[in-house]
Amino acid sequence: MSDNLPVAIAVMAHNEEQRIARCLESLPLSEAGYDIHVVVNGTTDRTAQIARNYDGVTVHDWEQGGKSRSWNRFVFDDPAPAARHFVFLDGDAQVWPGSISALVKRLNEGEVNAASAFPSNGRRVEAYREQMRREHGLFGDLYALHGDFVARMREQDIRLPNDLIGDDGLLCALAKTDLGNEDDWQDQRVATVEGASFLCDPVQLTPGDLLLQARRMRNYSLRHFQNRIVSDIMRGPGPTALPDRLATLYPRYLTQFRSRRDPRLWWFDRQALAAMARAAE
Repeated sequence: MSDNLPVAIAVMAHNEEQRIARCLESLPLSEAGYDIHVVVNGTTDRTAQIARNYDGVTVHDWEQGGKSRSWNRFVFDDPAPAARHFVFLDGDAQVWPGSISALVKRLNEGEVNAASAFPSNGRRVEAYREQMRREHGLFGDLYALHGDFVARMREQDIRLPNDLIGDDGLLCALAKTDLGNEDDWQDQRVATVEGASFLCDPVQLTPGDLLLQARRMRNYSLRHFQNRIVSDIMRGPGPTALPDRLATLYPRYLTQFRSRRDPRLWWFDRQALAAMARAAE
């Protein structure tokens, strides 16, 4: 991958009008060598209009929602940007100074497919940080992919399922297996970068935030069951067998799935399974 190419930064934003300005102002807007995009997907607010006020920012405003669908469209289709490396972050994240350059520096050092930033706030932040160090984890809020890795994804047309909840888990697995199946798994292909971190808004005890957290919990449950399907694929034929939509595989797996007994998860799992049954019809 040519060193003359820019580093592409993609901000994935859905209804982030309250936070997108803070997110963009935490990025290296005035520094050379970066190509900054805001990928607005399924938004009903002013996120796109606000982002267009920033010089040097390219806004992609797509009517269809879904982070994974939008990730595919940005990386593969609209048109696929040429870049030395790719940095992805969520539109509600605030990036600490120096974090982007720290991620890029680690990718430039070689031997990794992905570099991951740490959360720097939240009730369980230290536990999350320690787990990331131990497991070479990847947070979807802020991470970077090596340009050569993305180029090989394009060559093999390995895309995220469009209905996948959460890009980070599958991308972490793809990076660790080097686009193979789990027999090729090496944790060291994902680097956690101590000099890279981000802030996100904590959940408050307001009605709006509580409703948002309930939706998140339902999505986490759906993600739990989707991950079981993805893991089955990654243990077997590998990522070239990933479907365009995981829902096409739900009929095969739903008879195996049950709500977890944990009372904090049981109701959300039940809702997720009902949604999967409807999608499978």
